[in-house]
Amino acid sequence: MSELDEVHRRLEHAPGDEEQVSVRLRVLGYLIGLALAIVLTATSFFIAGTDLVWQPSIPVAIIVLAIAQMGVHLVFFLHITTGADNTNNVMALAFGLLIVFLVIGGSLWIMANLNQHMLPMDQIMQMQR
Repeated sequence: MSELDEVHRRLEHAPGDEEQVSVRLRVLGYLIGLALAIVLTATSFFIAGTDLVWQPSIPVAIIVLAIAQMGVHLVFFLHITTGADNTNNVMALAFGLLIVFLVIGGSLWIMANLNQHMLPMDQIMQMQR
């Protein structure tokens, strides 16, 4: 195998890829993920409870930190990577997200429709008299 092929093979692996990796390296990967998750959580709590940050930007900052934390969990703990052997995992994750968005979106759509077409409670009470 050429040196370029060896470098390319090394670059295809992410912190959660399953290969002949020692227990020490696996634990190190989990500890790095834990440290990143703790830092992101602490940062979220700090931003939510401080006056040092511009107040209208707080929800956006918390959303960005939440998305970053989801990425940390996907890579370091769930081992979802872009490797060729993880295609099924990525497709299952995408399908699960599609189902969640369909359920939430459909529920909101139904509730909005019901809210628009139902009579207010005081009109119902007057009709019963």
